[in-house]
Amino acid sequence: MGINNLFAAGGIVMWPLLGFSVVAIALIIERVRFWYRVTHRQNKVVREVLNLYRLDNVVGAMDKLRNNTDLPIARIFLSALELEGANPEEFRLALESEAQAEIPILKRFNNIFETIISLAPLLGLLGTVLGLITSFSSLNIGDVSGSRAGNVTSGISEALVSTASGLVVAIFTLMFANTFRGLYQRQIAFVQEYGGQLELLYRRRYERGGEKTYAATR
Repeated sequence: MGINNLFAAGGIVMWPLLGFSVVAIALIIERVRFWYRVTHRQNKVVREVLNLYRLDNVVGAMDKLRNNTDLPIARIFLSALELEGANPEEFRLALESEAQAEIPILKRFNNIFETIISLAPLLGLLGTVLGLITSFSSLNIGDVSGSRAGNVTSGISEALVSTASGLVVAIFTLMFANTFRGLYQRQIAFVQEYGGQLELLYRRRYERGGEKTYAATR
């Protein structure tokens, strides 16, 4: 069945389903590009930053972060390291607050995906109801010649095609939405793991600085 015939058979609900599918594909492409960039670069960047910071090369670590500000974890680390004279508690709060600020970016378009997943099957069901109405309205028990059988067949076709189309759009979107949800959860765990390592390094460096100051006063 060609596209034109498919839309003719599916009825009016095929147009909003087409709009949903176009929006879903566009947002999926954007999210795939975003997560590809994040997952393929952040491990290397974070390890290099932690190694530089471990070697007390704070300037080098911050320069590395500034060169990768398109990564969420780089922005999180940079916001905390740019605090001047912060104690470990303030440093931890800076990490946590910036991580919270990054959550909307990581969960971007989730509400739209959920809306499409919920509404697409309902639109398909609406097409089913409209198709059945068309079929039943075309039935005429006294019409033994079957002159209106074409309208009955058209209504049944509309009911089946619209239902199938709604399910296809919802299932397609759901697969990618669940994938993005899993990537988001992994990203949160990644930020917590390496954020904890950076916080520990900062605390040790802060304590060493305090010990040096105390030794210099004696």
